[in-house]
Amino acid sequence: MRPNDDNGRLPPEVRPFRVLIIAGSQRRQYDCPGADSKARTLMLRMADRLPREWEVDYEDLGNVWNREQIRSCNGCVSSSAALCVWPCNCYEKHSRGMPDLMWNLDLYARLDLADAWAIIGPVNWYGPTSNLKAMFDRLVCMNGGNPREDLIGHKDPALAIELEHSDEWEELCQNHLEGRTAAFFSYGDGGADELGEDGKPAWLRHKDWFDSDREPFEDMRDAYQQLVWQCRYSGIEVPDALWRSCEFGRDKKYSDNQAEHMIDEDAVMKEFDDWTTAFIRHVEKKGKVPPGKYRAYGYRPPSHLVADIKTKLRGLRMLLGIPIPGTSPEIQQRLGLNRDARIRYKEGEGDRLRSGK
Repeated sequence: MRPNDDNGRLPPEVRPFRVLIIAGSQRRQYDCPGADSKARTLMLRMADRLPREWEVDYEDLGNVWNREQIRSCNGCVSSSAALCVWPCNCYEKHSRGMPDLMWNLDLYARLDLADAWAIIGPVNWYGPTSNLKAMFDRLVCMNGGNPREDLIGHKDPALAIELEHSDEWEELCQNHLEGRTAAFFSYGDGGADELGEDGKPAWLRHKDWFDSDREPFEDMRDAYQQLVWQCRYSGIEVPDALWRSCEFGRDKKYSDNQAEHMIDEDAVMKEFDDWTTAFIRHVEKKGKVPPGKYRAYGYRPPSHLVADIKTKLRGLRMLLGIPIPGTSPEIQQRLGLNRDARIRYKEGEGDRLRSGK
């Protein structure tokens, strides 16, 4: 059945099962590729095969003309764990200055609402797609993120450091989506028609630089291991049986390995359908997942106009070379570690080098 977000207010024993399927390819027919991805086809196939009494939510992360994209993680947690807010407050919904797909698609709430996630995507350069990686980078906050931005003045590093060292932080720091299940199905083409008989890229001029015996993965499912282990680190269950990969399209041209070709590959479709069946069985056996204490669903960010003004003033001091005493920017500047006091703070380092300033 279609997802009904209002059911998120009901106790688990009353509401239906809910799952979220993510198609993680960059490709959409509404952008340069001119065709939809195999991940989208598999997403829809899976949705059609799930139990009718389940709420089935799904999203395609593919790039679309002039649509916002998932903005990158700013790494706040590396300054202070308490500076990384759950759900992420580096960006906000419907922002004009920094539009963010993660917020505009309500992905934090939808991930919270689901008992289980199914992630489908291609292998790109021995790893997950940049869109999937961006989404999971932005989920760093599900692992111990600060659910009380009011305690740190929205985004004040000094207040965050103070909170991180307080007894209160022990109660606030939680795995906010712990207990859910995540399943991963990745696919690749083994290099398509680009490899020679020696297993090396046919176009290479310096073939001695490429040792095909040292390519990183014997099992290509490991290309998604960074996402799998992030989930496990954050209390999200990823059973080995639900972490799979499939190869098809080897020795074919890319244009001959589209979704319409994939569906005629019986072995591929069986592998995917078996994964879907295993997903259904695991989710049904495990049961529904109770929500965490601090939810992304129903979250309404507080006003932070005053905090934004303070942030601007703090930034003004740094670009003038007079950061707040005792802070990391002041210490780093005093020790000559950052060389980052500048009026034109958006200027790239390459431009600055060439201008001699």
